[in-house]
Amino acid sequence: MAHESLPYIIAGPIMRRLEPDHMVLWLVTREPLQATLSLYQGDERQTEIECAEMTQSVQVGEHAYIHLINYRPESELPVNEWLGYDLHCTVDSETKNLGELLPHLLYDGESRPGFVLKTKIDQILHGSCRKPHYDSDDALLRVDEVLSESQHNVAKRPALLMMSGDQIYADDVAGPTLSAIHQVIKLLGLAPEIIEGATVSNSEQLYQSQYCYYQREELLPHTEANQELKDRFFGGARKPIFTADTAHNHLITLSEVIAMYLLVWSPQLWSFIRLGISDVDNKYTDLYLDEQKQVENFAAGLDKVQRALAHLPVYMIFDDHDVTDDWNLTRGWEEAAYGHPFSRRILGNALIGYWLCQGWGNAPEKFPEQWNKQLENSDTLDTNPQRKDLVTQILEFESWSYSLPTSPKLVVLDTRTKRWWSESSMAKPSGLMDWEALSELQQELMGEPSVILVSPAPIFGMKLIETVQRIFTFFGQSLMVDAENWMAHEGSANVILNIFRHPKTPQNFVILSGDVHYSFAYDIKIRFRKNSPDIWQVTCSGFKNEFPHKLLRLFDRLNRWLYGSRSPLNWFTKRRRMQIRSRIPQGHPEQRVYNRSALGKVLLNDQGEPEQISILPVDGGEVVFPHRGKGRNR
Repeated sequence: MAHESLPYIIAGPIMRRLEPDHMVLWLVTREPLQATLSLYQGDERQTEIECAEMTQSVQVGEHAYIHLINYRPESELPVNEWLGYDLHCTVDSETKNLGELLPHLLYDGESRPGFVLKTKIDQILHGSCRKPHYDSDDALLRVDEVLSESQHNVAKRPALLMMSGDQIYADDVAGPTLSAIHQVIKLLGLAPEIIEGATVSNSEQLYQSQYCYYQREELLPHTEANQELKDRFFGGARKPIFTADTAHNHLITLSEVIAMYLLVWSPQLWSFIRLGISDVDNKYTDLYLDEQKQVENFAAGLDKVQRALAHLPVYMIFDDHDVTDDWNLTRGWEEAAYGHPFSRRILGNALIGYWLCQGWGNAPEKFPEQWNKQLENSDTLDTNPQRKDLVTQILEFESWSYSLPTSPKLVVLDTRTKRWWSESSMAKPSGLMDWEALSELQQELMGEPSVILVSPAPIFGMKLIETVQRIFTFFGQSLMVDAENWMAHEGSANVILNIFRHPKTPQNFVILSGDVHYSFAYDIKIRFRKNSPDIWQVTCSGFKNEFPHKLLRLFDRLNRWLYGSRSPLNWFTKRRRMQIRSRIPQGHPEQRVYNRSALGKVLLNDQGEPEQISILPVDGGEVVFPHRGKGRNR
């Protein structure tokens, strides 16, 4: 296919970090970006600047360039006003703006994308866990609906969208999605790759392998040393490192990871995709066809997703599925995974993809500029040490967390790469953050009156599920039940709870979380203390994923019985000094959790306290979690 037939803009623009003195846009084009950025106040152009002066770019394929436009204005951008922006791109010797290149990007009446810069967070949208082939609609479509309804009302406009983990599922990929990924690799000429330590030696052999679809576990290394690791850490199960039961199509190469991001952020490439089943073994045909229905439904909504992400500041942080299930769950897992070149490369590729497509836009100044050159200089099949060096550097990188100087301050936690190993057993869960990282967090919180704390996993979760995980951990099966919660590790649990009890930390904590595939809200106080901080645990999960419904109903009911306000079992938990009161989803008096793919929404007052906590389910409407006042604890 001639590259001229490809769309000029392949994905984006996505509005990323937005402050009065800083504006970041992310996009992908088929060729080097030649464009000017214009900013508008009303219909009056305020700024026009060449993108070349402020853009970092990485060529990831013959016809694929990832760009980060990192604009720092000479004078601060106005707050709480409608602003517009446009990119005037040189395409085939013609100048075209975003409305001409992507007509669906504009809302009714718009001539260019618009946004509102808010330094005071009065409304925040949030969520996590977006699996393309899950059997539900995509809750990100509700973001588009919210923006459409607030087009002429600055007060109703959300301040930002927080995506708190599992924006992709690198370890749980549908067969049709993997087929689309491989077609994108060919379309864009995404870079080939050497694969060390595997039964295939390069990416081309991988894509041609009979095990490429639904059988990738057969491509994992099988050596005597690795068998010993399997027996020691995974009970001999045939999933030596990648522990997800659904890892049969696990992404392996960097090109697969990048193609996945392009396919979940944008509709541009889907018109070139043909989801045939010619490469799939006959025994997987029924599964493939079932998945195809969901994937096609997902792709059909991406024009609205692309539009929403172009009009609202979007912040992201990884959780395990952005890389692989159970990522860094135990010390034993880490030693097995990082000790083999094949698994190490898979993890490194996923994290490079996260940097390029998610992390980079959160805080561009944190990332070394030489990474761009290292990646571009290692895009051939020749053995090149620069790619291996980049994998090492990115696996050792420790600055994924970030914060925003908003009111309240927004602090986003990396709960994956700086873990607190168990001292008693290699098979016990690690703490989600180590002592040093938690100490840095405490220093960042000092003196703040209020804070929004983003923790991908809930800090205060359902006690019954945590108890079940603790029992499995006692028998050495922490991987079986994904036993990674804040209370699973003595050290990290005590430190995070002490942070809430410290007299100089904020009076108001709003904790935003995802991960668990259901939604809930808790009001939390410290027992026996007059001046307790106010803590709200707000969880929305997933955008496109749900917990098994019958099982969650059982857990919810048992949790209310076993851990009610007067239950002595509460004194055997690490949170016995915390008074936790669950909110009841409106219209569902017998529930404490809500199990539906949804978008979370929190309205905050001037003190940073939630005035309303709710979710917007994919099938419409709004479910509010009202404040209960005095009443029974969870």
